Amino acid sequence: MQKIAIFNHKGGVSKTTTSFNLGWSLSQLNKKVLLVDTDSQCNLSMYALGEENFEKHYLNKSKENIYSALLPAFKSQPRLIQAIECPKINENLYLLPGHLDFTENEVQLGIAMQLSSAFGSMENLPGSINYLVNETAKKYNIDYVIYDMNPSLSAINQDIFISSDYFIIPASPDLFSLMSIDSLNRVLPSWEKWGTKARPLFKDSTYPLPFTTPKFLGYTINDFNLSHGRPQHSFRGFMVSISDKIVESLSPSFNSCGMLMDDRKYKTAYQHMKDSSLNQSIDYPDSYCLAQISNFNKLIAISNATSTPVFNVRLNKEMLHNGQERTLKWFKFLYKALATRVLELTCDEH
Repeated sequence: MQKIAIFNHKGGVSKTTTSFNLGWSLSQLNKKVLLVDTDSQCNLSMYALGEENFEKHYLNKSKENIYSALLPAFKSQPRLIQAIECPKINENLYLLPGHLDFTENEVQLGIAMQLSSAFGSMENLPGSINYLVNETAKKYNIDYVIYDMNPSLSAINQDIFISSDYFIIPASPDLFSLMSIDSLNRVLPSWEKWGTKARPLFKDSTYPLPFTTPKFLGYTINDFNLSHGRPQHSFRGFMVSISDKIVESLSPSFNSCGMLMDDRKYKTAYQHMKDSSLNQSIDYPDSYCLAQISNFNKLIAISNATSTPVFNVRLNKEMLHNGQERTLKWFKFLYKALATRVLELTCDEH
């Protein structure tokens, strides 16, 4: 079982959309997938369940969510954390729902993660989220866990990140995403350095931290407009700049703390993606770029309203008349290619 964190502390970069559509694509490749909503806004839970089922779930199964499941650790209850009953999204896809109150755990977790201040029951807090996810994944024979994380540099995000096997950085072609790469270049290695020190210290707790170093799978570029089948000029400059920063600065920094795989693995997986594209146009600026996914326009509204992946939405007559069927096939190819590449990058790593 592999755990993948989808993270960028910049908002509006399609973290939730990437989590849901990647998870669905992996499930279509016969992998059992658990989506974990760790953002208190619960956008992933709403997307996966739909508005009506979302309301029903929280009214009828109030304890089947990440906040309630972690109460034994965060409220020092005399019982072990147990796997929860997860809503089934499709035959291979499950959801561990989020909760608005999940951020209440932030302060306690932050104190516990200061190491020297962790005492008594607090030593069980850093490993509790990982324990819940592991137990729930065992219940459903999960192959891949995907964390949809909130846009912040919080203790909760740090804890999830250092408990993951892999991570993906979604970005948009704009100035703030470019700035976020510089920030992540400082923050993520420091989180892993903390994890290296913390894992042995928490190894005897009821919920120990896993002894794994998260590996960089790559990044995605999302939400840009096309002109004649290519990103508009105003976006292309930022795409090149983001690529330059990742290749020249971010990847060497990750490599220095063990968060990068062998360079040949990235290049081979990228080449396989290009070879499989046939008549489709795949020409990314570097081998860390997992996907470039343009603006969905009207498709995303239908996707959200129907809790359907964007590449599986049903087109109305007007959209068929406007040539949206070709666009739909393109998105289906992109997400299948992304999922296939993730499978290749994560195979034989553990």
